[in-house]
Amino acid sequence: MSQALRNNMRTIHRYLGFFLAGIMAVYALSGMILVFRNTDFLKQEIYHDKTVEIDILPAKLGSALGVKGLKVQRIEDDIIYFNQGSYNRSTGAAQYTVKKLPYVLGKMTKLHKATTKDPLYYLNLFFGASLLFFVLSSFWMFIPSSNVFRKGMYFTLGGMVLTMIMLFL
Repeated sequence: MSQALRNNMRTIHRYLGFFLAGIMAVYALSGMILVFRNTDFLKQEIYHDKTVEIDILPAKLGSALGVKGLKVQRIEDDIIYFNQGSYNRSTGAAQYTVKKLPYVLGKMTKLHKATTKDPLYYLNLFFGASLLFFVLSSFWMFIPSSNVFRKGMYFTLGGMVLTMIMLFL
């Protein structure tokens, strides 16, 4: 491995790392927050008083209101009661609460979960490719015959074994 290649990899690794420091912080925080997405951790209750279409079928009420996981608890006359509130089938009036992350945290997690339907997915692809570069370029940081490189290979092997255990456990 040539000294010029090693120096180029170190330089690109260093400046790409500085360039991506902000987005890495966002992905780190949003990734930790997403672990708790099935809980109410950090979420705020937001009250809605909304009028929607009249006489919506109970099965379609969740999508009409934009409430994920809506479960009808009971129906009394024209009122449909669900876990977040109620809906009047004759007037279309709905009162309910939803729990959402605060604005900035919501934006961060949206960025983290971007799909091909969202233009942010280009950033996700670039970031993923950059992380892959970091993985590969780290092997050019030290001379292969050095003790640091050899010890690094043991840590790499340990990390790979731990990853396999976590994946298949």
